[in-house]
Amino acid sequence: MDLESAFHTIESRLFDSIDVSIDIDDDAIMDRIQEEICLYARDAPLDVDDRIRLQRELFNSLRKYDVLSELLEDDDITEIMINGHDHIFIEKWGKVVKTEKTFSSREKLDDVIQQIVGANNQVINETNPIVDTRLSDGSRVNIVLPPIAIDGSVMSIRRFSKEPITLKRLIELNSIDEEIKDFLGQLIRAKYNIFISGGTGSGKTTFLNALTEHIPSDERVITIEDAAELQVIGINNLVRLEARRENIEGDLEVTIRDLVRTSLRMRPNRIIVGECRGAEAIEVLQACNTGHDGSLSTGHANSSVDMISRLETMVLQGMEIPVMAIRKQIASAIDIFIHLGRLPTGERKLLEISEVIGMKGEDIKLNKLYEFDYESKGKGSRWLKRSDLQNTEKLSRILK
Repeated sequence: MDLESAFHTIESRLFDSIDVSIDIDDDAIMDRIQEEICLYARDAPLDVDDRIRLQRELFNSLRKYDVLSELLEDDDITEIMINGHDHIFIEKWGKVVKTEKTFSSREKLDDVIQQIVGANNQVINETNPIVDTRLSDGSRVNIVLPPIAIDGSVMSIRRFSKEPITLKRLIELNSIDEEIKDFLGQLIRAKYNIFISGGTGSGKTTFLNALTEHIPSDERVITIEDAAELQVIGINNLVRLEARRENIEGDLEVTIRDLVRTSLRMRPNRIIVGECRGAEAIEVLQACNTGHDGSLSTGHANSSVDMISRLETMVLQGMEIPVMAIRKQIASAIDIFIHLGRLPTGERKLLEISEVIGMKGEDIKLNKLYEFDYESKGKGSRWLKRSDLQNTEKLSRILK
């Protein structure tokens, strides 16, 4: 007996018999599914495992996100990449593989996309074919429709752990070691301004979440994100702000830059910007320079030095000022750069911690504190301490 054939036969019967114009609760839908499975089994016997599988898949098809629902139930999957209705890839345990699961048609995938987008009061169509949104569990979703996506609708889902990942957990994952954990905890409590850089999928958001566990619980923290996904640990006085894209008429947009500006009027002890992507970088730097020590943010780059160049470019997107002025602003605003990356094995690692110690001529001078040494001279992978922290003024507050 072909389960796929059984699925399509029963699904067709259900669509013909259920009046979609009226509201039917999940229990009633499940009852109808079970009835149709029993009717089908009279002519084509089904064992218990097949019945349970059909019941789940039919319910997902009618009520949830079809084949996507089963993938979302697997906590080990960290990324889902849908390249058209019949090509679905997942990242699991650091490896990207193609699944055997497919949507029954392009139309079914598009129906699921409309469900996801509609749940967040957003619109996606040929006029507005690109949308960033999120699922109810906080997973980040990017969608691109045809004709921009040539081979059918494309959807990428970045998933996050249901439980916030702590620095201790990062040690268990071998992303950092105990010495670095203690050092980072000191930097956070001493209110150093920290910027985290890394490539796509290097774990920047996860790492930023982990750092927040060392923020004193009595502080007022404001998080600002393009799509809310941060899981700040142990803060009661927490304000979460999320940007809003413009509507179909091109109005009502609220940018990251707008939110950083307004956050300064909300008496924050710290400001956390999930990711700097553009002109908002100038506001982030100014916030760090106006008494909001302990601020945190992330950005895409290939190294700490490259992140400095990227910040310069971002600032220039929103303000025409001399590059030297921007560099001085960066040097005085940011204390520590942390760079993350992925090894060929798929493991995510902290690769570098560098301290900003000021300007040297026309360049920003960095003092490399720690560096991950991959299989150095046959001694195995390890973190090397390159130098001691030179700017200890903030650190002396908590070491007294």
